[in-house]
Amino acid sequence: MTMTTLEIPVRAAVRAAGLVDVPAVARLITQSSAGHSEQAQRVMRLVLAHHALEKGQVWVAERDDDGTLLAAAIWLPPGTGVDPPGPHLKSVLSRELATGRSEATGRSAAEPAFCLPQDLFLSTVLKAAGPDPSAPYWTVVAVCAPDETEAWDRTVVDGLLAPGLRAVDEQDATAVAVTLSARHGDQLRHLGFRGPRRASVAPDASVWLTTRTRHALVEAAA
Repeated sequence: MTMTTLEIPVRAAVRAAGLVDVPAVARLITQSSAGHSEQAQRVMRLVLAHHALEKGQVWVAERDDDGTLLAAAIWLPPGTGVDPPGPHLKSVLSRELATGRSEATGRSAAEPAFCLPQDLFLSTVLKAAGPDPSAPYWTVVAVCAPDETEAWDRTVVDGLLAPGLRAVDEQDATAVAVTLSARHGDQLRHLGFRGPRRASVAPDASVWLTTRTRHALVEAAA
């Protein structure tokens, strides 16, 4: 993806992320969720590098004065978020995570060190709580820095989601936003997203889904 920078007035700039941004975005996602562990960060780094950046779009919002990462949006095109990981990504995850575990524990790399999650992506959540699977839809995972009060500022969020929403509208498609709190999902209402709906991803963790259709977009503009 060609690196592009969009200036947002006053406090932040939005740009397309690259491989150099993967560690920071992975930390942002895991720190904002229940999966704040070294293995969770390793998984997220691999997913971002070998899946999201290759198949979709990743955008970041940074504070102008010091470059602090405020928020990130990971856009996955139709069909990408609902499918289980393919053979290539499964192989990368199994190899890298097994190596990291064996180095940390001293076990032989040949020993099974972990169980790869069956639903690594949002497939189960989207199939259970998402829109009609027969219609094409984009998925965006939107996260913000938990300790930065301006990270979910309306201007920042609008600029962060604008590039992906342009791609969605060019295809006349639906968009499903995944956020880590109901409040953040509700704050997307002015962009045409409706909901939110709670979906459990683990015994102690949930996400919220909101959906944006062309019909809802017309309502929001009215």
